[in-house]
Amino acid sequence: MKNSTLILFGFLIVLFSACQEDKEKVEEAPTESFRNEVAATEVNIATAERKSFDYLINATGKLEAGSEVLAVIEQAGYLLEVNVREGQFVKKGDIIAKLDPTESEFRLEKAKISLRNANAQYESAKFGFPDLFASDRTEEKAIVDEQLKAKNGVFLSEVELREAQMAFDRSVVKAPISGQVADLKYKAGSLVAANTELCQILGTSEFILKVKVLESDISLISINQKAEVYPISNTQTALNGRVTGINPKVDESGLVQVSITLAANKNLLPGMNARAVIRAPQNNSLVVPKDALVYRSGRAVVFTIENKESKWNYVEVGKDNGEEVEILDGVEENSTVITSNNLQLAHQAPVQIVKE
Repeated sequence: MKNSTLILFGFLIVLFSACQEDKEKVEEAPTESFRNEVAATEVNIATAERKSFDYLINATGKLEAGSEVLAVIEQAGYLLEVNVREGQFVKKGDIIAKLDPTESEFRLEKAKISLRNANAQYESAKFGFPDLFASDRTEEKAIVDEQLKAKNGVFLSEVELREAQMAFDRSVVKAPISGQVADLKYKAGSLVAANTELCQILGTSEFILKVKVLESDISLISINQKAEVYPISNTQTALNGRVTGINPKVDESGLVQVSITLAANKNLLPGMNARAVIRAPQNNSLVVPKDALVYRSGRAVVFTIENKESKWNYVEVGKDNGEEVEILDGVEENSTVITSNNLQLAHQAPVQIVKE
């Protein structure tokens, strides 16, 4: 029995030694043999270039008319006429409404009569100074003449006439600027109070788009900088604009208001939503196509090619314009970068460049 146990123990030692030798042989198999068995991944490539790079600042906002002025009914009364409709174009000075002028006409006529009476009294008073007004004593005549006009109410009557004329003129409402009528509030026959808003006149010879821009981007924007405006009604066609105003305040959300002016367009209306793209050129930037950039565990990675294998490069990313990305660190200029099939690509994986 003891001999049988020794024989069995010896057999196990021999068997273990053989397995250990086989394991060592497997471990000694070169990694290169496994790499050769993996099919090369087909990839497209591009070159990391140093060049001028257009950083695009995107922002949205609402279009406003270049000017918006209220047409106001300055005195109380009945509206006899309203000669405009909403959307109608008017020229500055066009009559857009009329009040009943009966009362103002009466006051104007009364003021004219009062002035005639005052002038008649003044002329009668001059007859009391025949020698003076027939002489060449200019300064003395001017003093007496002014006194006679004041004493007989000429000056006061002239002021009252001007007031009456202004009141009469206010019975007619004129367009304060050229533009389109908006928000018409009254129609003929309405009784209105003094200083009542009749409508708005929108000066649409130009439009203003007000957008909010990140405070970190505001240093890249300047007055007269070009911008492209895309109305929501037509997102394919860009309208040319320019920056005409930068609010010097940052709001509590970290945004700055920028005003962009663009020329009149028949397809634009105040209140329309629009998107602005402001181009901020960056000189001497190292850029790669945006497709070359992937993220692994929250970090930016760009794969380059060395000896027909992929190389994993952690990079520091700068600005992004939607097509290209600025690389601040991690990739050398003129490196060949991979732009396709890189989402699941591993470090030192065999790759094959696709010839376009």
